[in-house]
Amino acid sequence: METLIAPGMVDAHVHLREPGATHKEDIWTGTAAALAGGVVAVLDMPNNTPPIVDDNTWGQKAEAFRAKAVADYGLFLGYAGGDLAPFRRLAPKAVGLKLYLDETFGNLLLARGRLMDVFAAWPGPGPIAIHGESESIRVALEAAAETGRRLHVCHVPSPDDLLRIAAAREKGVEVSCEVTPHHLFLSTLDVERLGAFGRMKPPLLRPDEVRRFWELLDLVDIIASDHAPHTRAEKEGPNPPPGVPGLETTLPLLFWAVEQKRLTWERLWELVFSRPLEIYGLNPPVEAHIEVEWRGPYRLSACGYRTKCGWSPFAGQMAYGFVRCVTLHGRAVFAEGRLLAMPGEGRPLERLANR
Repeated sequence: METLIAPGMVDAHVHLREPGATHKEDIWTGTAAALAGGVVAVLDMPNNTPPIVDDNTWGQKAEAFRAKAVADYGLFLGYAGGDLAPFRRLAPKAVGLKLYLDETFGNLLLARGRLMDVFAAWPGPGPIAIHGESESIRVALEAAAETGRRLHVCHVPSPDDLLRIAAAREKGVEVSCEVTPHHLFLSTLDVERLGAFGRMKPPLLRPDEVRRFWELLDLVDIIASDHAPHTRAEKEGPNPPPGVPGLETTLPLLFWAVEQKRLTWERLWELVFSRPLEIYGLNPPVEAHIEVEWRGPYRLSACGYRTKCGWSPFAGQMAYGFVRCVTLHGRAVFAEGRLLAMPGEGRPLERLANR
């Protein structure tokens, strides 16, 4: 049995639901789930209740993370329309600006007519990250080209969009992109089995589109979980919200891809560690690594997760490897299934000196 040492994952797209929806997840349970999944740092999205769009909401959320996080973290800023001054002030503190260009969970939908103004006004240094369907991605690429702003496309909805992004890069647009595990390991074939537990935005793809994503993986910068937990009751209700958990399952799924020779070990850590840090201009977590027991295969469980929602859309999927120990800031914070870190031990990721 082989034990491998790796840097751990920096998950560049999570929703820890605090403030406003802590019955689904909170900072402590979410960052504990991160450590259990071999994730040493998370970048948390701003579509909270209330949304993180001004000094007051930013300050309250930052203080909550300081008090409760057990993994390292960075925070996105949102924009709800109106005055641009708050996001200019807060830009240096944020890992990036998150814009929602199509409907999803939360109340941060941005009218496309404001897009150019927002791109022109955003001072950085972090990129503008977008949630958008294919047409919105096209519009955002045009805005990035015209303003010279860095753009990051979250959870790319279609492999055709990867080709559009690649074409924009060839024309000099500074754009990066990510895909999710659910768009790589699930498909429309799973919809009947999962029901509302497979409802997400962007939605699951046809099997041929999933295969195309794998074929075009060289065009992808980041794999991020888009961890977006909801309770079982909410998913089984009359209006199930979109989103699925993923912090604890992303690495075992990707380890299976490595074992199946669909991904190299080196490329894996580029996708989940080095490129997220490069794109967002962040230093890596201090003295951090994970120890992986390289054995399997096995099928992912339907329960027994640390995330507060307690379920996974990947139950029954093939996986490989077990995260046995996580070291952060020079000491073991998770080992053999036990959380060893105390609330508040997680630290904000520091920005690179030249960004």
